[in-house]
Amino acid sequence: MIRVVLVDDQALMRAGFRALLDAEDGIEVVGEAADGAQGVALVRAKVPDIALVDVQMPVMTGIEATRAIVADPALAGVRVVILTNYGLDEYVFEALRAGASGFLLKDTEPADLLQAVEVVAAGDALLSPAVTRRLIGEFVARPPDRATAPGLEHLTPREREVTALAARGLSNEEIAAHMVISPYTAKTHVSRAMTKLGARDRAQLVVFAYESGLVRARGA
Repeated sequence: MIRVVLVDDQALMRAGFRALLDAEDGIEVVGEAADGAQGVALVRAKVPDIALVDVQMPVMTGIEATRAIVADPALAGVRVVILTNYGLDEYVFEALRAGASGFLLKDTEPADLLQAVEVVAAGDALLSPAVTRRLIGEFVARPPDRATAPGLEHLTPREREVTALAARGLSNEEIAAHMVISPYTAKTHVSRAMTKLGARDRAQLVVFAYESGLVRARGA
């Protein structure tokens, strides 16, 4: 059973998501909160698999709530998915930087929402290659926050290469074809890079590549 917490200041939005999710076999909404602070407290109490969190809320924003959830060792297994009305914007990037595993538009199709919950619960980041490429187009032109990022020096040349390719939006299969290795080997390199960098999932690997300047260094 995939356990979900809903955090949104709009009661009607929460009701709609709850009705959709509770109607699906294998998914259960275990609580709702109307602002970020309530959401963090609820997540700590329920320890769900997934927290669907609105990006803009009173008291504590979705970004602040995400940061608090990710920073709590007791919530290491909780995955945050940001809900937004606005698509790919500064809030979404900041949420990913804070530790979110992906984002969804509030007007997403019901089938896409259900699939997203299952994808994130399985441990994958909710960032399709197309979305990742758009993220790069929006944000990679900015100067990195620092010339290097902690952990970059621990990556092997192969791991740096797969990190840069993942940040360009390539899937494991596309990385394998580019590097002329097997998909399994590509997946292994990606997993090792994530472990060395302390990345919760592929989304954080992408953010790391932005902030370290790794993608820019490779001409993205």
